Amino acid sequence: MISLRFVAIIPARFASTRFPGKPLANIGGKPMIQRVFEQVSKAVDDVYVATDDQRIYNAVVAFNGKAIMTSDRHRSGTDRCYEAFTKLNEWYDVVINIQGDEPFIQPEQIEILKSCFIDDETRIATLAKKVTKKDGLDFLQNPNNPKLVVNKNDEAMYFSRSVIPYRRGEKSENRINSHAYLKHVGIYAYRSEVLQELVQLPQSSLEIAESLEQLRWIENGYRIKVGYTDIETVGIDTPEDLEKAIKMLL
Repeated sequence: MISLRFVAIIPARFASTRFPGKPLANIGGKPMIQRVFEQVSKAVDDVYVATDDQRIYNAVVAFNGKAIMTSDRHRSGTDRCYEAFTKLNEWYDVVINIQGDEPFIQPEQIEILKSCFIDDETRIATLAKKVTKKDGLDFLQNPNNPKLVVNKNDEAMYFSRSVIPYRRGEKSENRINSHAYLKHVGIYAYRSEVLQELVQLPQSSLEIAESLEQLRWIENGYRIKVGYTDIETVGIDTPEDLEKAIKMLL
């Protein structure tokens, strides 16, 4: 469909404040990182896990996946992706960054992300999902579900852990009915040369305020193309999330 070369890199670290060893958590007889790897491989031919831990590296090799050891000093998954990219022996036009705690990522979502690069002007792309009535008000207001607003060209204007836009004079329980809110689906793709630029940017004030690294890019003038999915991703941040994920497989 697109005459570009894509590589998918899955950052995975062992140390996690809320869930140490998360990438190796067992989901239906497979470590989580294997489930992510297998899902991504359905949409991208070349997939690598970038990790700072020998246990994760060994687990990936054990299921015949490809892994790259990276530094344990990276501030973000983007930084880890870039180091892994520099260690590849091949050139790729676009690097896709998929978190290692998304075992239910769907290949259709990755294809949507890839399609954003049909436009030669696209430098960075990500995904969004409309918040529905079924999701509920608690979902919308949960700061762990970042929201975003876009312009008429489907480019991100801002991301926030707060509900944006703010509807002045409106009761919170009416919010979902009155506006098409968007939840950010946290996977990214970058032109390779842009990724090299992004990792050299210092942290920005908005990024620090919201703890969202993509705000650093916007503050520095980078445009982020947004593709749309109606599939809800299930990220795993805590052991409780893991229990829910296991039940989904039953």
